[in-house]
Amino acid sequence: MIVIDASPVVHRKAGLGRYTEELIGALLAQSSEPGAYAAFYHNALDAQPGKLIQSMHCYITEQSPYVWRLRALIAQLLNVAQDALFSQLRTNTRDQLPAPRLFHATEHLLPRFKRIKTVFTLHDVIFRVYPQHHLPMNRIYLTLAMPLFLRRADAVICVSEHTRRDALSYYRLPPDKLRVIPEGVHPRFRRVHDTLELARVRARYRLAERFLLVVSTIEPRKNLPTLFAAFRALHEHNLVDELVVVGKQGWLHEPIYRAVHEMGLTGLVRFLGFVEDEDLPALYSLAQAFAFPSLYEGFGLPILEALACGTPVVASNAAAIPEVVGDAGLLLPPQEVSEWVTALECVCTDAALRREMQQRGPRRAAQFTWERAAQATRLVYDTLLATS
Repeated sequence: MIVIDASPVVHRKAGLGRYTEELIGALLAQSSEPGAYAAFYHNALDAQPGKLIQSMHCYITEQSPYVWRLRALIAQLLNVAQDALFSQLRTNTRDQLPAPRLFHATEHLLPRFKRIKTVFTLHDVIFRVYPQHHLPMNRIYLTLAMPLFLRRADAVICVSEHTRRDALSYYRLPPDKLRVIPEGVHPRFRRVHDTLELARVRARYRLAERFLLVVSTIEPRKNLPTLFAAFRALHEHNLVDELVVVGKQGWLHEPIYRAVHEMGLTGLVRFLGFVEDEDLPALYSLAQAFAFPSLYEGFGLPILEALACGTPVVASNAAAIPEVVGDAGLLLPPQEVSEWVTALECVCTDAALRREMQQRGPRRAAQFTWERAAQATRLVYDTLLATS
């Protein structure tokens, strides 16, 4: 049995949760062996498992995130095997589950196993590149734990070539231990032409006729103040009515909200918070452009969703973002406000450019599927299990 850490799914952890849920769904769809996969999650009292996770055999612990993370780190530091862990955990079935043969860590946390094969997905090393944008305790934890996790994992999946390069640069891992497996985009993300659906979403969120969209956790590395400044210039020239921000609050978010007020944009920059998946395709389709000024991304899944919906994408040229955008969008230095103003003005006023970007986006997004990601991930599993 292969056990996948579904904690980021049941605790709704933005990009990590999306990655894990979509990967599990694609793996299950491709599997012909009942019970080949099981899920694990911690902090069960606060968990919100959806239908997908509920349909699986699950190993569950009530341990809080703090306790779970601390126990994993101590076991790694002391090199103490936790192979007996699964026999001690509660399950959601009365059936006797087969002993796990492989554990896939999906949220940068790996218990210490010695007889169970392990796969570790490395999403990014932001805490190393931009330590000032992490909470101190989290930065200290990852600084201590990440080298151990990466060294002890039997295989490391990197979600982009840029993440692979960072892993090699910061941790000097054996290159043959790393596998680059890009994320995918769900088929639900496609351009919406249904006028009733578009009207429903516009009314539900009280959207202006002309708006820019960004889907992003509210935290410093997303570099939202640069976008606020560019939006202000566009609004002053009557090219756009509002900026819509979709995403939950992350850490160190207070200065971002403060910047809105200091720039005189109160009421013009709207924070919608979490938006249901069923509404996102229409939201992308209604936007004049999708803007993503992030300083660093290990992949950049919202960009891919916007491309799939045919939304013109203007994004920063930092980290892994160019790998996702390719030639389907406009790439800019993340903090050059004047270049963001120029690029977004072109998208808003040049109908021919907008049509071309609307056509290029879905073609680019079609190169990234969860089916391919699942097939490549299963190959990693099979290779490891063949040697056990």
